[in-house]
Amino acid sequence: MSVLTIVLISFVALEHFYFLVLEMFFWTTPKGIKSFGLKSKAFAEDTKVLAANQGLYNGFLAAGLVLSVLLNAIYFSFFFLSCVIFAGIYGAYSTKNIKLFYIQSFPGLLALAALSFL
Repeated sequence: MSVLTIVLISFVALEHFYFLVLEMFFWTTPKGIKSFGLKSKAFAEDTKVLAANQGLYNGFLAAGLVLSVLLNAIYFSFFFLSCVIFAGIYGAYSTKNIKLFYIQSFPGLLALAALSFL
């Protein structure tokens, strides 16, 4: 893998680790509520178990990406980046918030392009 590819994949992994932290530990805080555009503190409290579960999945994506870089496993990188991209597309579609695509899928697409063409 090229240095650019490793940097981009690492960025996507760090981004998903950050999502894990936000969703598992800061969902009901002002930072979490603002980051995800939640309706209210009460809504955040009612959905915190769901958010923690979602955060755990983001952690699995981050771990897979880190492992793929450490093992120089291009097929693992391809798989986990594809998961990230599709999750971002579905998130943007299901929430009607295109910002999710740009935050989650676009970095994954850049990393996948670097993986495929460099």
